[in-house]
This record gives sequence, structure tokens and C-alpha cells, in this order.
Amino acid sequence: MAPFLAYDDSGPHPARVPLLLIHGHPFDRTLWDPQRAAFAASRRVVVPDLRGYGASPVTPGLVPLARFAADLEDLLDALDVRTCVVAGLSMGGQIAMECWTRLGADRVRGLVLADTFPAPETPEGVRARNAMADRLLREGMRGYADEVLEKMVAPGAAPEVKTHIHRMMTRTDPEGAAAALRGRAERPDYRTVLAKVTVPALVVVGADDAYTPVSDAEEMHALLPDAALRVIGAAAHLPNLERPREFNRALAEFLARVDEAA
Repeated sequence: MAPFLAYDDSGPHPARVPLLLIHGHPFDRTLWDPQRAAFAASRRVVVPDLRGYGASPVTPGLVPLARFAADLEDLLDALDVRTCVVAGLSMGGQIAMECWTRLGADRVRGLVLADTFPAPETPEGVRARNAMADRLLREGMRGYADEVLEKMVAPGAAPEVKTHIHRMMTRTDPEGAAAALRGRAERPDYRTVLAKVTVPALVVVGADDAYTPVSDAEEMHALLPDAALRVIGAAAHLPNLERPREFNRALAEFLARVDEAA
């Protein structure tokens, strides 16, 4: 059976642990273009569009994070990826935490959590996410994209980076984005999950991230039994695009450690 999700797959590189890259909201798999370009020549890199994003099918209503994780498990099964490093950014980081609860150390050899946080939604946050879902269904994505673009990046971000980010947001289907927002509002508390992670982890955050500040990254780092923390200067919520060289260096060092252990 063909995979449900649209994806890019660099193909087998048996000597190194594969890498699964999970984008955030409201983006698509091109979020990871700098990382796919840097790592796909030397290891298997699987980069999907999540359900409701990019070229993947849309499910209206509500899509919980557990459903996204189940989709990713199905994709790994279809591609015969038995073990991998799971890396996610923002909502993708929360889905990566969900993947850990679903797959465990038998399949997840390392965990990369970028610009994300583990706490459950507050009552105010639940109302805000559901209100935003209603707005996106009513108005579409462009107004939202125009509003948040400058908050996504640090001052001085390259124009081509901002164009890429805005394009991803405006191309997202409002029904897919709304369904993810409603599901994310109901997410569990991942703090207890992180304390039980038995594989190496890397926590990365942009120094100027206003959505998930450095304090959130420090909390995750303290909870994880075996983790490194990397703060990327002159970057906000999307350091992998804003400062790809620095982000890729941190990721490469972490992957080398995982490869050695494997």
C-alpha cells in the first residue's frame, strides 16, 4: 500500500542511522530544505508533509498529535525504516515527543527537539487555538501569515528566508491548519514523557524565539536524562532556516554521537 503522506526520501545509507524530520505549523516539508541538502547525501533522510499540510491529504475537524505520530509510524513501516533519529520543530517537536511514547527506544535512537515545549495547553491557550482555527476557516491563511511573519524570524533575517516562510504559510490548507490547531489544544503533558527518555536528545532553540523562548528549552533540557542544549544566536522560531550553518553543525555533532552508539 502506498504511504498516506507525501514525503521525500533520500534512500538507504546503511552505515548511518536514518533521520526523520517533522515540520511545524503552518508549514510543510520544505521547512527542512537546508537540512535535507546537508545530510541526504550521507544518510537516509525522510521528510514528510504532515496530514493536512503540503501535498498530504487534509482531514477536516480535529487531528490530535497522536494521529500525526501514527501517520509517521505508518510511513516508516512502509519505507522499511526500522530505526531512526526523530527530529521535530515547534508542533513537530511535540509530535516527536508523541513518537517517542508510541515507538520507544526500539525504533527511536535519538530525539531532536527544536523550538518547542512539553507543557499542556492552558485554558486560555485552548480558547486561543480554537479561536484561531475558526478564523483560519473563515478568512484563510494570508492575513495570519502577514501578521506572524516578523515574529517567526529574528531581526535581519534574509529576505529569501522570509519569502520561503510566508509562502509555506499561505499555501497551507486552512482546513488542515485548523484541524491541527484543535488537536494541539488537547495535547497531553509531555514533561513526564521527557523524564523517561532513554536515548540521547538534542534541544535546540533560537536565542530570540518569542513563541518558545530559551527558558522552555532549558526546562526540556533539565527534564531529559541525556541531552545537549544548543542556543542559536541571531535566530528566532525557525533557526534551521535562519541560521542553517549553525543549526546543521549542532545536528551533525549529535548525529555523529548517535551513529557511534549504534
